Amino acid sequence: MEKQKNNSSFELDKEKLSGIERELVLQYLMDGNVPVTLTPVNEEKASESNEGIHPLASQIFPVALKPEHIKVQKNGKIHLENPPQSVVGFAGKTVRVEFYFNRVGLYFSSLVDQDKKGLYILVPDVLNRIKDVEEKTDYDFSAVLYFEVNAKKDINTQCIPWENEVLFSRPVWKSIPLENQKIAKEYLEQFVEAAKVKKNAGNGIQLIPVCNYLTFQGDQKIQAIENRVMPLSILYVDHERIVLGSENASDNYELGHEYGLKLCFSIKNSPILSRDIFVTCVVNNVYTAQDNKRKCIDFVYTTLQEEDLRYLYEKATKRLFV
Repeated sequence: MEKQKNNSSFELDKEKLSGIERELVLQYLMDGNVPVTLTPVNEEKASESNEGIHPLASQIFPVALKPEHIKVQKNGKIHLENPPQSVVGFAGKTVRVEFYFNRVGLYFSSLVDQDKKGLYILVPDVLNRIKDVEEKTDYDFSAVLYFEVNAKKDINTQCIPWENEVLFSRPVWKSIPLENQKIAKEYLEQFVEAAKVKKNAGNGIQLIPVCNYLTFQGDQKIQAIENRVMPLSILYVDHERIVLGSENASDNYELGHEYGLKLCFSIKNSPILSRDIFVTCVVNNVYTAQDNKRKCIDFVYTTLQEEDLRYLYEKATKRLFV
């Protein structure tokens, strides 16, 4: 048993797993309770490196299979039992299979074939470790949220712009993908009705990116390490508030709780390379998706220097502060 533990920890440092490491992973899959994710891939690239494997089209998203839908045999054959209709359509296609083993993300590519029992996938001789994705760091704007504003502990989370919204411009409804607008409208109506009672949404323009984020159906890939805390997404910012999006299941934001916040601006064509604005803010509202996988946190500033207020107002509204 001790030998198995050592081998299990040894494989964590390898990019490719074979031999005894592969056997340990296979046994782990056979023991059950392991959800896997299937994504159709470009078959011409399926045998190449991790970087060479791409989805067939942007509108095709990963399909998560619950443990009860897979049965793994010792020979590496994974039978798909009563799979959802979306997976039935993968028959004859090469898919990328992703899952976690001891919190480490692993993947392999294999053909979805069929026998008398139904659809199956063969585990290849070599498995791959999912590589870490390097975060882009050259943002014109970013932020740092400090959780212990009144303590000396430096507990903070990075906040980076969400790629599907344009910051410092007036949000528009057409920024929400057409296929999501129906459910987004339902969210909006719900939030507006609540705001009429609480009177805490200001002019409400920030609700558009909130609805966009909560309904967005982007490619949510398995990470290199399970349950890693990801940066928060900046959805909206002006001279009164900042709205952040989170996909971290463990994040818990209480209404009225105070945080410290550093807003970081990169200033182009100026001898001043950057400008940092320090404020305190409180949680004004929390908007949660129906599936509880995403949430948006609306922070309202409680302290803001007048020169910083002027800067944020002019940047957000494109008008002079008077």
